[in-house]
Amino acid sequence: MLVERLPNPILERVLMGSLLNAMPGLIFITLCYAALCAASPFGTCRKCRGWGAVIRQTRNGRLKRGRDCRRCEGSGRRIRVGRRLYNATVRLHRDGLR
Repeated sequence: MLVERLPNPILERVLMGSLLNAMPGLIFITLCYAALCAASPFGTCRKCRGWGAVIRQTRNGRLKRGRDCRRCEGSGRRIRVGRRLYNATVRLHRDGLR
């Protein structure tokens, strides 16, 4: 015999209350990231840390530039994820209008 468990109304109220309290903060963070992507669409490459190449150390301790970074192709800059999403939606909208 299966007995259905009724949802706990107190637990539901606590979860919904905490979600509603967190919502303005999440919206603020999202808008700040969107403004960052609009103002500065490129960020530093995480692999080469903006150097554009892998930095190596020689045997005597001198730093030497290695080959170009494969992720950023030597520029040291990569397009941000938010800007990539924005570009994809704009491209989809533009192609849909044609």
